[in-house]
Amino acid sequence: MNDPFITALFVFVLAAFAGFEVITKVPPTLHTPLMSGANAISGIAILGALVVAGDRDWNVTVILGLVAVVLATINVVGGFLVTDRMLQMFKKKEVKA
Repeated sequence: MNDPFITALFVFVLAAFAGFEVITKVPPTLHTPLMSGANAISGIAILGALVVAGDRDWNVTVILGLVAVVLATINVVGGFLVTDRMLQMFKKKEVKA
């Protein structure tokens, strides 16, 4: 009954459900400012995924760690690009005379 795979799967499903519920409740006006905080969390996820992927033997955990590194990196870069684009909207435009 104390199978680690079942426990990990249970935690994953619960985290996915809780994450989906939290994200769908965020109003659009708060989405981009909260994305900056999510970028920091994704940066931590990259470090954790690097630790998992750092093993020299190629097995499932190394492959999943590599996939996690790639996806978290895409998330961080995309988040910063979207945040930067939103901040550009609030800059005053220069008036050409």
